[in-house]
Amino acid sequence: MAAQMAAPAFDADRLKRTISMVEPHVFDGDRLRLARVAKGYTLDDLGGRVSATRQYLNQLEQGTKLPSEEMIEALAAALGVTSHFFSLSARGGVSVEQCHFRKQRTTPVSVVSQVLARGTLLDGFVSRLDQALELPEVSFPDIPVTCTSDIEIAAKQAREQWQLGTGPISSMMRVVENAGAVVSFFAGVSERVDALSIDRPRPLIIRSEAKPAACRLRFDLAHECGHLVMHKGIVTGDKATEDQANRFASAFLLPRSAFIHEFPRSRMLNWTAIFEMKLRWKVSASAILRRAYDLKILSADQYRTGCIHLSKTGQRKFERFDDEIAPEMPELLPSALVALEQAYPGAVRRIADDAGIEGDMFECVAGLGLPERPDHDLTNIIPISGR
Repeated sequence: MAAQMAAPAFDADRLKRTISMVEPHVFDGDRLRLARVAKGYTLDDLGGRVSATRQYLNQLEQGTKLPSEEMIEALAAALGVTSHFFSLSARGGVSVEQCHFRKQRTTPVSVVSQVLARGTLLDGFVSRLDQALELPEVSFPDIPVTCTSDIEIAAKQAREQWQLGTGPISSMMRVVENAGAVVSFFAGVSERVDALSIDRPRPLIIRSEAKPAACRLRFDLAHECGHLVMHKGIVTGDKATEDQANRFASAFLLPRSAFIHEFPRSRMLNWTAIFEMKLRWKVSASAILRRAYDLKILSADQYRTGCIHLSKTGQRKFERFDDEIAPEMPELLPSALVALEQAYPGAVRRIADDAGIEGDMFECVAGLGLPERPDHDLTNIIPISGR
């Protein structure tokens, strides 16, 4: 089961405290590099867009030269940020140990850097949004693990903390969003890293934009949930931590006691019963087989036979009944923006402006478009106060 998504509550006083004071006339080269990497541009790419040399842009990023006002405007337009983006005070960026990549060792360094940069920008916007809206309290437990039995216990404790019982979870998306995570995707990047999570004060889960089968997306969300529960402050991406996150996802989606009771036991695999379990639990047949093997219900030979059957019948990527399980879409961030915009038209844009993010960059880091700017001026409606 999964509780209804907790709707974000609007708080006018919190919104007033959201807009921060910007220190004028200060250019930070690190901010230029952050925006450039987030867009996936090389120095030569950016140079071609602003008619500047690679050497000059490198000097700007290193802080050995300062740009003219005209160059600042050109850089902002090319990168999808505001001119004052480059003078915003630096907030703690996303570090490697906070970012959990699937198969990180095979991910190009440039993609890792791009994801870290986009994560930093999204975190900057979300942290401001968090001040304007009362989003769900972050409630991911911190449960370090050292062995397989620890992982089973961690999955059970997480279910108990979130009062999910031992039955099928109707929406894995709502589970992680009710636990306080913001789920989004990075356009043009996430399909190369499959799925990832970022351990911040407001955790971020970046799903694949390739729209995989619903069962696979649910497993990915549970996998990232496992990282957030078990691997706080730990650099992940190696086989050990990925195996742990997979085992957590399996144990979380298919609790031991319920699974042992329901899985069909016979010498030959009962595919009808297995696919009935798939439809009931919304977990792929391949994951069901793996769970049965891990719990020693299936022998190694039976498990191998099942995997070969799925492969020979063309079900390695797309299984039977995948099209009968509805995909789960993020709700928290879109509904938060709608709630804020309905309360104060133009407020979302103002928060994005405060974060220095324009529409193009916002879509890159949030996977959503910004609302249109209102025709009327809201300056006298939403007081701006520094902190």
